[in-house]
Amino acid sequence: MSGHSKWQNVKYRKERQDKKRSNIFAKLIKEITLQARSGDPNPENNAGLAQALERARAANLPKENIERAIKRATGEIEGVSYEEATYEGYASDGVAVMVRAITDNRNRAAAAIRHIFSKHGGSLAAAGSVAWLFERRGVITIEEIPSDMPKDDLLMSLIEVGAQEFDEQEDLIEIYCAPSDLPTLSDAVRGRGITPTRAEVTMIPKNTVKVEGHAAEKVLRLINALDDNEDVQEVYANFDIPDAILAEMSGG
Repeated sequence: MSGHSKWQNVKYRKERQDKKRSNIFAKLIKEITLQARSGDPNPENNAGLAQALERARAANLPKENIERAIKRATGEIEGVSYEEATYEGYASDGVAVMVRAITDNRNRAAAAIRHIFSKHGGSLAAAGSVAWLFERRGVITIEEIPSDMPKDDLLMSLIEVGAQEFDEQEDLIEIYCAPSDLPTLSDAVRGRGITPTRAEVTMIPKNTVKVEGHAAEKVLRLINALDDNEDVQEVYANFDIPDAILAEMSGG
């Protein structure tokens, strides 16, 4: 599993803590509002909204927050209009970075993201410069399997509903699938009595750049600063950083 994938899992664990929860809830509400406004507000007819709702479900976003976000999107109640923007760039040591933003002010978002890259030794690049280094995939993370459930039987049953690849770690299993299969696969996991700690469509690096020491700390400061920005929805990067540094710095 790449260093960035480990960073994401540490991030999601921290987001379940109270001090981080309001930040992730705000981002999820933006995502749901954007997806519902850009397509059918019925998730059965809107894959983007279905995927956003699946991520919200994994993060335990309250149902009333989801309903309000959809009502804002459909105009039933007044709300802010959001737009999506993607930025590409490099961190130190040639680490590729993609930033997905959802914002009500594109100029503000672009200026802030440019400043963060510059402050932490990175630089923005032209559109398409790094996107080809990533592939879009669904990912589900599970941390606990019922004691009476054989792991091999579980994984084999998930292959039948879209699981393409498994990445087993000491304390978790990542399950990869096609983006369109994420809701079905997540339902199958829940149907077996397992609650995913993460369920979303993400960008997986095709190859990674190993970074260590001070350079690794510099890369993580950039990634964490981007992730903390209010307009930034997702940050993807192809770094491979030692676990000790990830554990020390993934909290920001």
